[in-house]
Amino acid sequence: MADISKEQCRAARGWLELSQEALAGKANVSMSTVRDFEKGRHVPIANNLAALRRALEDWGIQFLFDPSEKPVGVAMSRFSRPQR
Repeated sequence: MADISKEQCRAARGWLELSQEALAGKANVSMSTVRDFEKGRHVPIANNLAALRRALEDWGIQFLFDPSEKPVGVAMSRFSRPQR
């Protein structure tokens, strides 16, 4: 499974109208993990990055990659806005 990019994470969160805090809570990671990843300060450790991806996919986000597994975008696989 390819790693998501900071841009994909930010775009998915924006599409879902989701705060960094809400994503962190759903993924069970710290708020600073989400913030620092999206700002490009660091890439989270593998299990935290996978947790972020799973959380967003649970809300209907589909991550798009080219054949070489380079991140190219996001799409909605179903419409499912997170409950606030």
